[in-house]
Amino acid sequence: MSLLSLANVHHAFGNHVVLDGVTMSIERGQKIGLVGRNGSGKTTLMKVMLKELSPDAGAVQVQRSAGVGYLSQDPEFDPTDTVRDAAERAFAALHDLHVQIKAVFEDMAHATGDKLQKLLRRQAALESKIETAGGYAIDHKIDAALHGLGFPDDQFGLKVQVLSGGQKSRLALVNLLLEAPDLLLLDEPTNHLDIDGRQWLETFLAQEYRGAVVLVSHDRWLLDRVVSRIVQIERGAVRDYPGNYSKYVQLRDQQQYTEARTYEKQLDKIRAEEQFIRRYKAGQRSKQAKGRESRLERFKRDELIERPIESGVMNLRLPKAPRSGDQVAVAERIAKRYGENVLFEDFSISIMRGDRIGVIGPNGAGKTTFIKCLLGELEHDGGTVRLGSRLSIGYYRQLHEHLDLELSVWAYLQSVIVSVDGQARASEQQARDLAGAFLFSGDEQDKPLGNLSGGERSRAVLAGLVASARNLLVLDEPTNHLDIPSAERLEQVLRLGGEYEGTLLLVTHDRALLDATCDKLLIFEGQGRVRFFHGRYSQWALREDQADRSPSDSGPKSIRKKRPVKTQAPPLDTGLGGLSLTKLEQRIEAFEQRRSEIDGEMLDPKVYRDGLRCKALQQERARLTEALSEVEKEWARRATQA
Repeated sequence: MSLLSLANVHHAFGNHVVLDGVTMSIERGQKIGLVGRNGSGKTTLMKVMLKELSPDAGAVQVQRSAGVGYLSQDPEFDPTDTVRDAAERAFAALHDLHVQIKAVFEDMAHATGDKLQKLLRRQAALESKIETAGGYAIDHKIDAALHGLGFPDDQFGLKVQVLSGGQKSRLALVNLLLEAPDLLLLDEPTNHLDIDGRQWLETFLAQEYRGAVVLVSHDRWLLDRVVSRIVQIERGAVRDYPGNYSKYVQLRDQQQYTEARTYEKQLDKIRAEEQFIRRYKAGQRSKQAKGRESRLERFKRDELIERPIESGVMNLRLPKAPRSGDQVAVAERIAKRYGENVLFEDFSISIMRGDRIGVIGPNGAGKTTFIKCLLGELEHDGGTVRLGSRLSIGYYRQLHEHLDLELSVWAYLQSVIVSVDGQARASEQQARDLAGAFLFSGDEQDKPLGNLSGGERSRAVLAGLVASARNLLVLDEPTNHLDIPSAERLEQVLRLGGEYEGTLLLVTHDRALLDATCDKLLIFEGQGRVRFFHGRYSQWALREDQADRSPSDSGPKSIRKKRPVKTQAPPLDTGLGGLSLTKLEQRIEAFEQRRSEIDGEMLDPKVYRDGLRCKALQQERARLTEALSEVEKEWARRATQA
C-alpha cells in the first residue's frame, strides 16, 4: 500500500480551478520534487496531502499509523523555551523524561537520608526509561541539526521569544527534521538559509533521512541532489518525470517541443478547414461545408491540445551598454564594523571591466554592507573607495519603494529600458516583448505594478534592469521571490559568455545562478574574514568538499562547517605598491599556477566541446596574463632598486 495516495482530486477557489483531477501516489522513502510556477497550486496540493484542506472532490488516503510532518510558514513555540529546549521537543516523550530527571538532580542537591535514597531509586528508574527511549544519543543529533541550520553554540540558550522570524523558521525546520515523520512535506525550506545551511540540508535529506519527502523549492541544486522524481503541476494537472531536476528539464523540453509541433499541426488543420468552410458555406457545397464545420467544432472540443506553456530559451535582444573604463571600482584597505562586530577590515579589491563576481557567505557576514560601501550608499570606517569612469550602474535592492505602482508592467518597462534600435525611447512593442520574455503574458502585461505579487514585481524590476543598458549590474539576492522559471530567465540573460558584456556583482545563495553567471567569488566568512577565489562556484565547492574529506577530519561531513581553502589565487588588482618582494613572488606563483590549471582544463574534451566554458576560460586566462605582466614589472623594478 502507498504511504499516501490522491485519487481524482479537484479543488477551486471561486472560478479559479487549482487542482483538476490530480491522481498520484507516494511510496515509502521516495524523495519527490514538486515544481510549478508561483500560484500553480503547489502549496494547495500539500495542504490537501496534509488534510488541512478538504478538496471539492476526490479522495486522499494516508497509510494507517503513518506520521506526516509539514514545515509551517508561521511556526509556534513555547516562548519560555530556549532554542535547544525547542529543538529537543522533537523528542517529546524523551524530553519529558529529561525534565523529570533534571528535577530529581536538583532535589538531590539538598536531600539526605531516606529522601536521598528514594531520589536515587527514582533517578535509576528514569535513566532506564531514558535509555529505552533513545538515551542521551539524541544530544549530538540536536546539536548537529542546530549547527547545520545556522545556530552557533552561543545561541542555544536564547529564549525563543527573542528570535527573529527567519530564526524561528529555521528552528521549526530543525524540529521537523528531528521528529523524522514517515512523510515530510517541505514548502520552501531554504527561504532563510545561507549556502552552508542549504548544503547541510541537502546532505541530511539525501544521505541520512530515511522517510519520504515532498519538496517544494526554488533551489535547483537542492532538487538535483535530493530528489529522484519530479512532479510538475501546471494548469491544475500533474505530470510525473523520473530523475532529478536536471533530468526533468531535458524531458520537459523534449515533451514541450513535441507538443508544440502537434499544436501547430492542429492549427494548420483548423485554418485549412475554416478556409474551406468560409469559401463554400453559401454555395453549392454548403451542406458539405456545414458538415465539416460540425466536425471541426467536435475536433476543437475533443482533440485540440492546449497551447504549451513556453519555458525554453528565450529570444531576446539586449541593448548594448556604453563601454566603461577598464577599472570599474577600487577599494583600498576599507573597514566596516558595528561595535565589536567586525564585518571586514583592511580589505582591498580591484574590480575590472567585464568581471563576473559572486558575493557569498553566511547571513550577516557583511555582503550587502560591502556593496553599499562600494557604491557610496554607506560610509565605511577606514580606507578609500573609487568608482571608475563612464559607469552606468543598475542596482537591484530587496525593497522597491521607488516604483510608480500605478504603471502597468509594459509601461513601467518602456519607461526604464533602452531601445535596441538606437531610438531615444523604446517602443511599446519592445516593452511588451521584454515583458513576454520575462514570463508576463497576455493580460498580465497590462496589470498595474501595485496589483502584482512580490515575485512578479521583482521579475519586472529585473527585466527593466538588464534591458536598460547598464554596464555595471549589482544584484542583491535577485531570486529571493522568484520561482524557478523566472530565475532561469534571469540566468539566460546573464550567463557567462552570453549577451550581457558588462560587469556583474551578484549577492546570492542561489548556487545554480551563481555557477552559471560568475567566474570569481568574493567570500565573506564572518568575523572580519574575506577572501577571493578565481573560478566558478562548482569549482570552489569541489575544492571545499575535497578539503572536508581530508584524512585529518573526523565525524560525518553533514555536521561539520566548511573550512577555508588553504590556497587561492589573489585578486586581479593593481594595488601592488604596499606588497613586499616576497608577497609579489607569491602572487606571481599563484597567477602562474592558475594559468596552468586553465591550460589543463582546456585539454579536457568535456570542456573544449563547451563553447561558453572555453570562452570564459580564455577570457580569464587573458586577464591573468595581463595582471601577471604588471606584477612581474613591479617585481623587476623593486628587485633592481634593491
